[in-house]
Amino acid sequence: MGILLLEQALNGLQLGLMLFLLAAGLTLVFGIMDMVNLAHGSLYMVGAYLIATVSAVADSFWVGLGVGVLATALLGMLLEVSVLRRLYSRDHVTQVLGTFAILLMCNEGVRMVWGSQPISLNPPAALAGPVELLPGFYYPAFRLLIIGVGLATALVLYLLVTRTRMGMQVRAGASNRDMALAMGTNVQRLFTAVFGLGAALCALAGGMLGPLLAVQVGMGESILILAFVVIVIGGIGSIRGALVGALLVGLVDSGGRTLLPMLFEALFSPQVAADAAPAVASILIYVLMATVLAFKPRGLFPAHG
Repeated sequence: MGILLLEQALNGLQLGLMLFLLAAGLTLVFGIMDMVNLAHGSLYMVGAYLIATVSAVADSFWVGLGVGVLATALLGMLLEVSVLRRLYSRDHVTQVLGTFAILLMCNEGVRMVWGSQPISLNPPAALAGPVELLPGFYYPAFRLLIIGVGLATALVLYLLVTRTRMGMQVRAGASNRDMALAMGTNVQRLFTAVFGLGAALCALAGGMLGPLLAVQVGMGESILILAFVVIVIGGIGSIRGALVGALLVGLVDSGGRTLLPMLFEALFSPQVAADAAPAVASILIYVLMATVLAFKPRGLFPAHG
């Protein structure tokens, strides 16, 4: 039982850190630009496709990861400058419709370029096997890499936001955009940089999760929903909130899908357990969100106020 709990804790940590990569960029765009961006998941999908393609051509996962992250960051900045900038002054309904249209166009564009079938993204050969963490307990080496990359990225983002001039402007913009404007912040340049950073984080998450999940059309939609849950729990505009919210969602989701069936089997008949446990496990993160909002309507660590 102890080994099972440890494995699920590591799985939850891995999922949570990857959700953090997605939610960090999304919460900054939402918090600073006051923009609902449904196209965020498309950058995750496009990043995964670019990384998989370059990795196959170069026969190197690391080359594919570097090129794909950089290319997705440039694509994100181009998208911000050419299209999204025109939506900042619009109401949220217009933003939702506009970015949803971009999401649909990205899906069809990917389908035209790469086809409808999923493509493979293989992890580095050196990390393809398991690692013995404890006597008798083996854990996939690539999943450990994902945890390491997620922790390192969280540290770099923390230092960027708290120790640099750009980070100071980002925090000022998230807390009070009008005051940041009055203090001379170049808002257009800041918006473009933040969007490029968010796109790069999306691609990094796509590259890390690609070997575990299918790289396929529409892969961004389901994970985008989880990212929105994360920023609602953590607080809009808050990097710390995104990290805490993502870890909570990851641990609750992974733990619930493993432990709830065991609990239901002990309490109910096998038929009831088989039907009810997966359904209850799938809504646990939304129960968590509702519980947090009941006591902290702005999330755990809101940037505003």
